Amino acid sequence: MRDTEPEDKMEKERLIEILNHYKEGKISLEETLKKLRNLPFENIDFARLDTHRNLRTNYPEVIFCQGKKIAHVVKIFKTLYKIEKNIIATRADDRVYRAVKKEIKDAEYVKEAKIIYVQKEKPVPTKDYVLVITGGTSDIPVAEEAAVTLEFFGSRVERLYDVGIAGLHRILSHLELIQNASVIIAIAGMEGALPGVISGIVNVPVIAVPTSIGYGANFSGIAPLLSMLNSCAPGVAVVNIDNGFGAAYLADMINKKGK
Repeated sequence: MRDTEPEDKMEKERLIEILNHYKEGKISLEETLKKLRNLPFENIDFARLDTHRNLRTNYPEVIFCQGKKIAHVVKIFKTLYKIEKNIIATRADDRVYRAVKKEIKDAEYVKEAKIIYVQKEKPVPTKDYVLVITGGTSDIPVAEEAAVTLEFFGSRVERLYDVGIAGLHRILSHLELIQNASVIIAIAGMEGALPGVISGIVNVPVIAVPTSIGYGANFSGIAPLLSMLNSCAPGVAVVNIDNGFGAAYLADMINKKGK
């Protein structure tokens, strides 16, 4: 294991210097906070955790579990648990959750969303809501990743599932719910036409999420991705394939803008 003491000592000295300058009146409180925002990370050798991300962006460091060793996820979780009030981890399977739960007793798991989270302080839900819509029931795991993430961040969420364009009457029967949303996340596989249809009947941003659901020519989500990028309906922004988390992050920022 690499020795990180000199690096950690340097950061500690920098922190002491900033605090001393504030104490001595050399810099204002605003300047002090600005400098603290730019302090780097918690170094645990195999990972550098951005512990000041919340201070800079109002959103905490997020743990992406897929591809990581379970032991690494547990160590990251334990480290953040000492620092952060709320922690969220995405793309976590049952094995990861069980390992985390052994160490963090108040960790919760939403299996369909593949999300582990801890909330020491639950946010007050927003008055305005983000509507999460799917074309089919096969898209629900991606939708739940988005919905659970939004609820974790404090956005009020409404869900509307299985209203794909193969039956437009299903969309039209929920116009009030759709048109009163602050932001809409539209999730679809197959040909991915749902976001364009939704965008044509609302005056709010539509965040499109292509999914890897579909037959061969769907190309594991490439087909709906290209359809969404080429949508003739204005007001559609597209995130990556199956990226419910990314859509939720953006939707939460829009939902809270100016509030």
